Order: sequence, then C-alpha cells, then structure tokens
Amino acid sequence: MFVFGLAVLLKLFSIQYIQGDEYRALAEKRSVKYVTIPANRGNVYADDGSLLATSIPKYNIAIDAVTSKRKTFEEYIKPLCDSLSGYLSKSSSYYEKEIRKARLNKNQYYLLVKNITYTDYIRFRNFPLLKLGAISGGLIVEQTTKREFPMGSIARRTIGYEHIDKKGNVTRPGIDGAFGVKYLRGTDGLRKKQKIGNNKWKPLTDFNQVEPKDGFDVYTTIDVNIQDIAHHALWEQLDKYKADHGCVVVMETKTGEVKAISNLGRNSKGLYYERLNYAVGESHEPGSTFKLMALAAALEDKVIDTSDVVDTEKGRLTFYGKHVEDSNHRGYGKISVSEAFELSSNTGIVKAIHQAYKKKPSKFVDRLYDMNLDDSLDLSIIGEPNPIIPDPRIKNGRWSGIALPWMAFGYGVSFTPLQTLTFYNAVANGGEMVKPKFLKEVKEFDKVIKPYEKEVINKQICSKETIAKLRQLLRNVVDKKHGTGHKLYSKNFSMAGKTGTCQKDYRDKEKLNYISSFAGYFPADNPKYSCIVVIHEPDREIGYYGADVSGPVFKKIAQKIFIDTPLIDEINSLDVKVPAIEEEYETFYKTARTYKTIMPNVIGLPAMDALALLENMDVEVKVKLNGNGVITAQSVNKNEKLKNNQTVVLNAS
Repeated sequence: MFVFGLAVLLKLFSIQYIQGDEYRALAEKRSVKYVTIPANRGNVYADDGSLLATSIPKYNIAIDAVTSKRKTFEEYIKPLCDSLSGYLSKSSSYYEKEIRKARLNKNQYYLLVKNITYTDYIRFRNFPLLKLGAISGGLIVEQTTKREFPMGSIARRTIGYEHIDKKGNVTRPGIDGAFGVKYLRGTDGLRKKQKIGNNKWKPLTDFNQVEPKDGFDVYTTIDVNIQDIAHHALWEQLDKYKADHGCVVVMETKTGEVKAISNLGRNSKGLYYERLNYAVGESHEPGSTFKLMALAAALEDKVIDTSDVVDTEKGRLTFYGKHVEDSNHRGYGKISVSEAFELSSNTGIVKAIHQAYKKKPSKFVDRLYDMNLDDSLDLSIIGEPNPIIPDPRIKNGRWSGIALPWMAFGYGVSFTPLQTLTFYNAVANGGEMVKPKFLKEVKEFDKVIKPYEKEVINKQICSKETIAKLRQLLRNVVDKKHGTGHKLYSKNFSMAGKTGTCQKDYRDKEKLNYISSFAGYFPADNPKYSCIVVIHEPDREIGYYGADVSGPVFKKIAQKIFIDTPLIDEINSLDVKVPAIEEEYETFYKTARTYKTIMPNVIGLPAMDALALLENMDVEVKVKLNGNGVITAQSVNKNEKLKNNQTVVLNAS
C-alpha cells in the first residue's frame, strides 16, 4: 500500500510539474477550438441597381443557463419567458420550466430559436436577461448567411453561386462563381468555441477574435426588363414545342454588354428551370447559322459574289457517297448566291463554297481563323469550350473528303451559342468584334474598385464592303417573301438574321433529333441589340424548323424590347424612326388635334403610340396587353363622339 501510494504521488507530481504544460495544451485543444466566421458575400446587381443576389444573415439564439448569478437569474427569468412566449408559440410556464431544468442540469447551451432575421435578432437580444450580454445574461449568438435571389429562377445559372459539399468539393458556376474568390467572397473571421458536452460547442467572448470583412459588390450588365422578356419568351416556346432545353442571349451591339441570358432545361416532371449554362458551355454544330461565316470568308477572299449563280440541281448533291439535301426536295434550280442564303439552300451554299475552295481548302480555313472563329472568348464564367474547325494541315484535325462541303452548311464545326452570337454581333457592329461582357464594375459602397471596359477582339473582321453585303443578306432573310425568316417580318420595326435547323445525333437514326436556332440583330439599319435563340430537341410532330421554333422567340424579344424599352437612352437613338408608323401616327394626331371629341381609329398602331395619342385628347385609356403590343380592338368606334371623362379600352396583341 505504501509503494502504491508513493507511485500515485510521483505520477501526480509528473503530471503537474513535468508534463503539465503538455496536458493543459491537449485539454484546451480538445475543449476549445477556433471556428471560422463566414464573411458576407458581396451583392450582385443588375445594370440599373436592381438586386440579383444578396447574402441574408440568419441567427441562432441560445442561452447559457449557468453563467448568470442566482439573484440575476431569478429576477429576470419570468420576464424573459413572458417575452419568449410572446414571440414563440408555447406558454411562458413551458419556457420557465425548460430553462430552470437546463440551469439545474448545468446546461450551458439551451437553444431558443433558429434561423431568425436580423430584425428578430435585435428584438431577441433586448429581451430581459439576454440584454445583459454573454457573461451576465448568458446570451449566445451564432450567425450564418444564406444566399437569396430576389428574381427567383430568372438568370439563376448566370448569376451563379458557390457551393462546397461535405467532401470539400467546390462548384462555382456563373458570375458569382467567376468573381466570387476575387471580389464577392470577402475575408472570413475567427472566433473561439468551447466544448460543453454532448458534442456541443459554445461561442466564447473573445475580444481578440478576427472580424470578418464583407465582400465587394458586383454590378452586372443584365437589364432586368430584357431578362424578364427573354426568360418568358423562351419558356413559352420550350413548353409549346415540348423541347428538351434551350437558351437565349441578348447583347448590346456596340459594347458587347450581355443584357439578358436565359438557359432553361426540362426536368423529369416536364418543368423548365435554369439547369446548365447552355449559352456559355454547350458547343454543337450550328447548322445554317454558320452559312454567314462561310459566305463572309468567300466574299472577303473575292472568290464568289452574292450575284453569282449556282445550280441547286434537284436539291441534292453527293460527296463520297454522302448526300447534301435541301428542305425543298425538288431543288431551286439556278439561283444567285444571295437567294441561296435567303432560302437557306444547302446545295446552293455548298456548291458555291466547294467550287471556290476545293483546290485549296486551307485558304478557307485560314480566312475563318482571320475572323477569330477558332478562338475561345476567354470568358470569366467557367465552362466555355474551344470552337472546333477542321484543318487539313493538322494531323487528326478532323479533316476528310467531305469536311469542306459539310463545313459550308454548318456541320463538322462546333460553336457555343455565345460564340456564334459574337460573330453576328460583329457584323451588326460594322465589323468590330467585341468580347461579350457580363460586368460593369466592382464597388465597395460608392467606391469603384474595378471598372470593366469594352474589350475588342478584332477591330475589323473583314472589309466594310463585305460587311455591307452580309448585312443585306441577313435583312433579306426576313424582308423578302421567299426568305426563311419572312414570317417574322413586321412593318412596324426591322430585324435581320438567319434561321438554322441542324440535325442532332444523326449517326443513329433512332436518336435523330434537331437543333433549331435563329441569330440576328435589330433594328436592321441601326442595330442596338444582337440576339441568338437556340432550342434543342423540339417535338418533331409539332415542328422543328428554326424559323418556326426559334424565330418567334427572337421576334417576341425584339418586339417587346422595341415597345417596352424604347430607344431613348441615348440622344442619337432618337433618329431611329419607322416611316410607316410616323406617317400613320401623324395622320391620327392631326385628326385628334382638330376634332378633340371624335374617336380616331387606332387599330394597327403600337400600344405606346395609341396611348399617347388618346391621352392627348384628355381620354382615360386602359390597355389590355396580350402579345406584341399592336392595337387590335378599341371599345369606342372610329368617328364616334367622345363623352366627358370617357374611358376607352384598347386590346393589344
């Protein structure tokens, strides 16, 4: 017994004086730890200051039932429980019983409420006992942040987010992901927590903790009105044609600012949501929209002209046993290159390009390179693949005997919708190719941290002469009765563009499907916006041609932008006039000024013009807008005498 007692004393002496520091450090390591205080991510704004994404603080409130003195506890426990009962659902006696039980059991962490807002947090910390603070009142506050998107699912994938899973894998799509690390994330803080049993950790008051620093705010180029128009126009068409997925991008011609980008895919329940960023990350064969690039190369090399005549034969050509066919299986006979483009004749364009470059296909490829079609856009948003262009000089460069004719009508090459749009935008922009731009600036409160200027990829992709011919071709597609886009024509405003209908998974006939697209710009004479619409796998029984599936989306967007966001933000935009509307409006306006009590005929006028005209006559007007915004009916007939304070109802579709 003596020896055993002596051993115990020696061990105690060793623990206390020899190994004491080591054991104390180990004990502290196991009972106290530093935890990260996440910084609030910066906000993401639209170009007009509308909030697209923000971090909302959420709070958990608990009480250390042991820390307060007995006299203080007894004085405030009843008022505290009355306050809790007034905020929460249970009675005051219930909370008093639970908190007294926690004090008896020496519970240093009794949770009162979870995930409350900042306003409720301020209310809670002023409750009796809790308002005395962490030491005297036992108040324990834990703050977390939740990312909120005020516009809901609209542009959600482009706005983006940062997600870290349980294994530490990070997913960062969209603007939030691209600029999160550098600008939005901020700097996390540190604080101590102490283990209090049952694997619970209590925050410690530590005045030496590192305070978190919030991230900077990011201002995007997104226009919320145009984004809303584009999102709903795409959604309606996807739903109508039961398509698998699709995207639309609207870009400001001069600056490259992306004003709207919507990417919608269908889930297993048939509902559409922002699944993937197809516009940035999905590369595919563009089909007939590539014919513009092919003709741009040939026109610039002066190996063909728009007036040259090609024989489409019977609508079918054969190369090495493979066939090129027109949608018109009888063919178009002998037509000009211009007509071949307007009719989207595969045989016409293929024959023209093949005859011009068959002896030196590398010349065709080099011209495509000169127009930067082989370069990626080098976007900040991750996921952009490189374009694919076959090259006869490169080993394994996807070249074969049919490569040149197949390239002429958009097969064998591959581009993302945004890469295709960038070329069309350059044509609209007089030849200057600008990089698509998603950010305007990064700010800390009112201080600009980083401005984002316009970036030019190519000052002049081809000659002004070639650009003029290309623009006329694109306008003819919509304006001419035989053009594939003639159904989109409107006498009220002008558009220019190219339809595209591309086969997908054509190597397996059982999987054969289609990609419908339309790329172009508006107004045709003085382009302000360029736009591309791409819809994958529409129901073939309903329709799959680009003019029928994607074209109406383009028209609806152009029309609504023209009506809802008139070109008045710049002085020079006042020069954009539509002669037909001007003449019609002036006629009605003259009548209205002369006969202020006689109802004019406003059917056929844009809703905005009709509204201005009638309000000038001191008439109360109500417009029922359902569609494109052109007046189709009026509640008071033409030449009918107007009554005092009369209300006129106009239907627009």
